[in-house]
Amino acid sequence: MKIEETSLPGVVVITPRRFGDDRGYFAETWNKSTLMSAGLDFDFVQDNQSLSGQTGTVRGLHFQAPPRAQDKLVRVLQGSVFDVAVDIRNGSPTYGEWVGVELSSENGKQLLVPKGFAHGFATLQPNTLVFYKCSDTYAAETEGAIRFDDKDLAIDWGLGRQSPTLSDKDAEAPPFAEFASPFSYEGQ
Repeated sequence: MKIEETSLPGVVVITPRRFGDDRGYFAETWNKSTLMSAGLDFDFVQDNQSLSGQTGTVRGLHFQAPPRAQDKLVRVLQGSVFDVAVDIRNGSPTYGEWVGVELSSENGKQLLVPKGFAHGFATLQPNTLVFYKCSDTYAAETEGAIRFDDKDLAIDWGLGRQSPTLSDKDAEAPPFAEFASPFSYEGQ
């Protein structure tokens, strides 16, 4: 597996090696011991999958607060997304900064989004199927969101002039300036 650091410490791009022939390919997408040897030690306990029918569907920016915070490993099984992580750890030198990576069924890249980061994506193709592993189960009482198009974050989702398709929850998410983060940076 190829492991690439991003501009946000802890947020990592993992690209599994593909072994292909005329039938297609095989890829090992998760191997705990391989990633532990690279300093990435996560226990994933829940797998999630989402299908977005329309190009321009935006899901996020989401997080779960402590004590039910989640690490996520995100990949695309069909189609493509622009996947984003935003540092929301109070006191972090990169607080409020974001990184975005195109994940697709073609490139096989995965984005590791640790606790303390908000996560979201915009679909770049119709019928995009996203799969992600989580280190804790869903807990509605701890979920939070930040407005995806917040002017202070200034995330370029790659949608151009296209109007995004949003859930009611995401359309009503608060701006970053009104956000009180439940996470703190501990000089990791």
